[in-house]
Amino acid sequence: MSVRDLLVEIGCEELPPKSLAALSRAFADQLAASLAGAGIRHGRVERFATPRRLAVLVRRVAERQLDEELSRRGPPLGAAFGPGGEPTRAATAFAESCGTTVAALGRVREAKGEFLHYTGVRPGAATLTLLEGLVRGALDRLPVAKRMRWGSGSAEFVRPVHWVVLLFGHEVVPGRIVGVATGNRTHGHRFMSRGDIALRSPGSYAARLERRGFVVADFARRSERVRAGVVALAAEHGAEAIVGDLLLDEVTALVEWPVPIAGRFESRFLDLPREVLVATLQHHQRCFPVEGADGKLVPLFIAVANIDSRAPAEVQAGNERVVRARLSDAAFFWDQDRRETLAARRERLRSVTFQAQLGSYFAKSERVARLALALAPLTGADDSACVRAAELAKCDLLTGLVGEFPELQGTMGGYYARADGEPEAVAAAIAEQYLPRFAGDALPAGPVGTALALADKLDTIAGIFAIGQKPSGTKDPFALRRATLGVLRITLERRLELDLPALTALALQAAGADIDAAEAARPAGAPPPPPRPDAATVAAEIYDYVFERLRAHYLEGNGDVTVEMFDAVLDRRPSSPLDFDARLRALREFLSMPDAAALAGANKRIANILRKSADAVAPCLDTGLLTLPEERALAAALAAVAPGVESRLAGRDYVAALGALATLRPAVDAFFDHVMVMAEDPAVRANRLHLLARLQRLFLEVADLSRLPG
Repeated sequence: MSVRDLLVEIGCEELPPKSLAALSRAFADQLAASLAGAGIRHGRVERFATPRRLAVLVRRVAERQLDEELSRRGPPLGAAFGPGGEPTRAATAFAESCGTTVAALGRVREAKGEFLHYTGVRPGAATLTLLEGLVRGALDRLPVAKRMRWGSGSAEFVRPVHWVVLLFGHEVVPGRIVGVATGNRTHGHRFMSRGDIALRSPGSYAARLERRGFVVADFARRSERVRAGVVALAAEHGAEAIVGDLLLDEVTALVEWPVPIAGRFESRFLDLPREVLVATLQHHQRCFPVEGADGKLVPLFIAVANIDSRAPAEVQAGNERVVRARLSDAAFFWDQDRRETLAARRERLRSVTFQAQLGSYFAKSERVARLALALAPLTGADDSACVRAAELAKCDLLTGLVGEFPELQGTMGGYYARADGEPEAVAAAIAEQYLPRFAGDALPAGPVGTALALADKLDTIAGIFAIGQKPSGTKDPFALRRATLGVLRITLERRLELDLPALTALALQAAGADIDAAEAARPAGAPPPPPRPDAATVAAEIYDYVFERLRAHYLEGNGDVTVEMFDAVLDRRPSSPLDFDARLRALREFLSMPDAAALAGANKRIANILRKSADAVAPCLDTGLLTLPEERALAAALAAVAPGVESRLAGRDYVAALGALATLRPAVDAFFDHVMVMAEDPAVRANRLHLLARLQRLFLEVADLSRLPG
């Protein structure tokens, strides 16, 4: 089958930089899915993205769809032919719908009788005739929260579209996409390119755009060019650039022709906290900070221009002027903020709303203090330090620097607490309260910080669930997913025995009191809030939510953990993630034993038997009713291993407990081979059921093995 390369380019106004990489991936994936769904074979898919374009190059696209094999069942023979064998209207209509004659139809025999049957082949359509619709469908499925309209048309896209390239081999695919006629002409750099650029074939796209248009279209290649240029320029100044992945991606999404330019600022700004300097340069100016061999920042930054200017000194001066103004603002706020202590700001938190139904940040700090106090014995923290840190934790929200740089909340609180003379444990805890902020981020280092971080996250989770605003779909305005993952990481990596139900109950009790207070203060005539679920229901929802986040952690990061294994442990609803982890590790080790599969199968069989006969189980074992040697042997084996298993379970040595239970396999196998559990004598039957229930209970102390395959 003949093949051609396919190029699609959507040229538009500047796309949102933080979404560019995701949009590019989605466009390539959706276009590939559209081709596959249409039965059009293709080769490698390459994607391109710059501030002004999304493009996809698909190699070796088949010129025709695959032929479709058709198989249709028609009417039964009794309805297809009359008494004399002549075709009825049902037969002729079926044949016509298949594009053939009754005589050419086949027969098929099924359980319900014999039917007319048609088999045939529908030739695939030419790919050229399908591409416009396939590209349009791929664009419609892009994950865009809000699309724009422009001009007088009804077309919608992320940004207004100015040109569309749709090239199949050397041929332009005619049509209109997002309101723009397709063609083979693209546009280069907004200032450095001269006129539009005709594309003769898809394969020449990237090279021609770079050579004639001064656009590096490949996102990854452009990113590496930015990184290498920034690193090299810093090295020329005897220093090292701080190149973070997030900033690198954002800068790459802002430029088409990257040109690194160094700039300087006054050394006096180095007196600012390091985080303030970095935030000013990275988050606000999209510049790369630079540090010396000693790891300290130097008065230098590297910006990346989107043009190879004829007057680079002027570009440098412009960047320096803007950076200087931003750093001056930061220095002003730093000086002003230290004129008032954090403690002096605390009362003003009463007027800052955390959430309407949950009250102010002052109320939240009170709830967090109670939770931190409960967590102090777990982390080894000092009680008074936990309470003090919780009381001051949110006070930096009222400072000028945090107002200007919201990403520094907590961090600046730590600096201000030290400046106020607060104990180091309190200052460090305030700085660590939001950790971890993202996947791979550091955890709180100190015991007070650990208690405060857990308390703050648990309070937010409990409060938002209590008012019925738990996350749904992609909506998570209070970042509960991130908070939950933070709780799990701290708990598991710090090996903390967190009693989730107990702490949830405490958090819900405190949140409930504040919700009641907010309800009592509701102005007359104001619409009432939606009804609240009861605390027990909310606690169960929080437990399920936390452990669903843990499910993703295990199933995505551990290839040797299966859904069935996770559910087998979750069925026991362990009170702490750490206990859950210990059970799951033990189960994983147990399943590697030769007796595991047979015992899992036996547990499934026991569960099925007991499910049908739950009311018939004897309250205690009557050894006088054990008449067969195999049931006496199982009872004796159980009596022998039970004390050791129970002591190991008490010490949470689940590996040893399951290992001891594995020795029961010969007795269990013999029991099922020779003993009829459902005996005719009700007393004997109840006694045997009790024996099985006793065996099941020992396994259930670790996990429900009946949920495992086998």
